[in-house]
Amino acid sequence: MADNTVRVDESATHKVFEHHLEAFAEGIDALMADYADDSVITTPTGNHVGKAEIRAFFEKFLEEATPEFWAAFKVGVQYVKDDIAYLTWSAEPFMPLATDTLLVRNNRIWIQTFTPFAL
Repeated sequence: MADNTVRVDESATHKVFEHHLEAFAEGIDALMADYADDSVITTPTGNHVGKAEIRAFFEKFLEEATPEFWAAFKVGVQYVKDDIAYLTWSAEPFMPLATDTLLVRNNRIWIQTFTPFAL
């Protein structure tokens, strides 16, 4: 029987995940360095496909995030397995709970889901 297991460098997923979290303090260009030209972010309001749409998504997010938001920002669960990274976070009262899931390929976030929850 053939072994169809895909070998993944989990340390690369960790590295991209850690950089992504740190990049918010560095600005939009640092954030964009984590994405490939064909990356996708899926949210409850739709897909953001490619670097231009992803940049616009993050520019809006960063524009709306006040200093009070960042002061309240707390990371919850962080989990990495193979090429998938999962994160829960909050910034109460602005964002009671949110999740991000990242699929990392070739040292870039290929697909990301972002889901904010109103509790």
